[in-house]
Amino acid sequence: MATKAAAPAAASFESLSFEAALKELEAIVGRLEQGQVDLEDSLALYERGQALKAHCECKLKAAESRLEKIVLRADGQPASESVELGRPD
Repeated sequence: MATKAAAPAAASFESLSFEAALKELEAIVGRLEQGQVDLEDSLALYERGQALKAHCECKLKAAESRLEKIVLRADGQPASESVELGRPD
C-alpha cells in the first residue's frame, strides 16, 4: 500500500530548480512540525527532505562557483575575479 508521502519521494528532484526544491522542503518541514503525520509518512517525508536539502546545497555551491566580481587592474582596465563568499573584502 503506497502512502501519500511516498509518492513525492519517488519523484525525481534532480530537475527541480533551487526555488522549487526549497518550496517543497519548506512544505515538508511544515507538515512534520504540525505533528499530524503518521510514523511511516513522517519517515518518508524526512528522507525526501534530506534529499531535497542535499540538492539545494549542491545548487548553491554550483551558483557560488559561478560568481565573479568586476575589478580594475593596475592599468585601469576592467577584469573579473572569483568571489570568495564568507570573507569580507
